[in-house]
Amino acid sequence: MSKFCRTVAGLERLVRRSWGRNYHATKTLYAANWKIGKINHIAMACPDIEKASALYRDVLGAKVSEKHPQEEHGVYTVFVELGDTKIELLTPLGEKSPIQNFLDKNKNGGMHHICIEVDNIEEAMKDLKAKKIRLLSETSKIGAHGKPVVFLHPKDCNGVLVELEQE
Repeated sequence: MSKFCRTVAGLERLVRRSWGRNYHATKTLYAANWKIGKINHIAMACPDIEKASALYRDVLGAKVSEKHPQEEHGVYTVFVELGDTKIELLTPLGEKSPIQNFLDKNKNGGMHHICIEVDNIEEAMKDLKAKKIRLLSETSKIGAHGKPVVFLHPKDCNGVLVELEQE
């Protein structure tokens, strides 16, 4: 089973444990307020974003964007287009970049987070808080696609950092 599948299964187990016998009744309410969508992207932290970009563009033949600063998030991003999803390459921007912390622990880089679209991020945030899923910020921020995003604590998502993005 993939790490993503374990994360989704773990989220459901956590919800079942949190809500007990009321789980099935609340599942309908949950579906009425917001819906989970497709994977938007998988983010990879890279010590050398130019080298990583060249791999996807020159070796694998993918369409690769230019490098863009995301100052609010402390990263530079490059997007690799793969049909209806993307890989987001990340490298640190500034001294307090969360990606630098990740790279300090993982010298070669690696998977940083998975981004999943939701149709109503504000309702998703309220619902997940009520279900004891910790958010890494109290409010959503504007992400690399110009849409609101919020991150879920990896300890509540089977060790995977999950980003939710408004469709």
